Amino acid sequence: MTDLTIRDIQARQVFDSRANPTVEVDMQLACGAVGRAIVPSGASTGKYEALELRDGDAHFGGKGVRRAIANIENELRPMLLGRPADRQAELDADMISLDGTPNKSRLGANAILGCSMAAAWASANAVGEPLFRYLGGACARTVPVPMIQIIGGGAHAVDSIDVQDFLVIPMSARTFEQGFEMAVDVYNAVKKVFAKCGKPLAIADEGGFWPTAFSSNEQGLELLTEGIVLAGYTPGRDVAIALDIASSEFYDETKGVYRLSLENRSLTSAEMVDMLCDWVDRYPIVSIEDGCSEFDWEGNRLLTEKLGNRIQIIGDDLFTTNIDRIKRGVSTGVCNAVLIKMNQIGTLTETLEAIEFTKNSGYLPVISARSGETEDATIVHLAIGTNAGQLKVGSVARSERAVKWNEAIRMEQRLGRNGVYPSGALFDRLRRA
Repeated sequence: MTDLTIRDIQARQVFDSRANPTVEVDMQLACGAVGRAIVPSGASTGKYEALELRDGDAHFGGKGVRRAIANIENELRPMLLGRPADRQAELDADMISLDGTPNKSRLGANAILGCSMAAAWASANAVGEPLFRYLGGACARTVPVPMIQIIGGGAHAVDSIDVQDFLVIPMSARTFEQGFEMAVDVYNAVKKVFAKCGKPLAIADEGGFWPTAFSSNEQGLELLTEGIVLAGYTPGRDVAIALDIASSEFYDETKGVYRLSLENRSLTSAEMVDMLCDWVDRYPIVSIEDGCSEFDWEGNRLLTEKLGNRIQIIGDDLFTTNIDRIKRGVSTGVCNAVLIKMNQIGTLTETLEAIEFTKNSGYLPVISARSGETEDATIVHLAIGTNAGQLKVGSVARSERAVKWNEAIRMEQRLGRNGVYPSGALFDRLRRA
């Protein structure tokens, strides 16, 4: 019998795709298996996320993670040693209890999540299974539909446009691999569109094109639609558009207005919703994320009321992978999908619970990376292991993004005929009369 007892834990400070420090954890089991995990970091973070513990000193602009690592070495490691790594829920609950705060601020969500993820990887490696199979068993078979950034603005591209992400979703692909190929085609076509318009081909944090010298936020939609056509696809039928507005970044909570700096204008909640509805009428948009601020529940309700029977309305900052906040959304009819980010909540178990509740509530879960990413591919296995159906990683460029897309291609091949790829049909149930 394989001995899954935790024999040792090592933590270290490594670096993410934005050259910021982050936490890496190695967990070694008595059987010799090792699990490694690296914790990602976000740029546009929600107020209600679990706390990412940083050093706050003179090194790395205060973003070092030595305090989080010390907490692993001095508190989490002694508690976890000698315990079975496959008791995931038990280990996660005990780490939460040891921290003792509502948002994991004492030990740091990055410290706790690193250990949580490493335990899952070590257990899967010990029994010789891919992580998705270990997490989901024989029922884990849905390869996710990719949501891929083509233009990156907002907090991911300083001094650019207000809207954070212009993304594409392949709608007519028969496999993940084919869908990804379609997105690459569009990416390369948009590169040509940018060149034709005389725009620089700089790359934003997540690999999409930096929207320099745009005249309006809507211009991103115009250029992306042009790129879809240039790539040889029919907008909406073959390739659709998804938007991550990240509206909390430009919401003035004191006055209750959205300030679009690029266009030098302010919008009320109703006006913001009307603008998004107009875009949906005129462009092949199938998904909008954070169309209204995390502080604007009424705006989010109105947006869902007007568009929730036509497209996917995702809550990210609004929900922060927190079941209590997702429950509020479900009970008040806000959004119809939830963005899932492990480091927003801080343990694998809580992430799995959030995904299960989301699905049971009739909402669509969207597994997501962060803007500060690494070579860690856990979220790919999380998406397949839970049959979530969607995966948002960033663009097709930059190795911290490609490592995840490539892992999805490998896992689709591994599943073979047992795999299921939902394609654009995933969104059919959102469209009702």
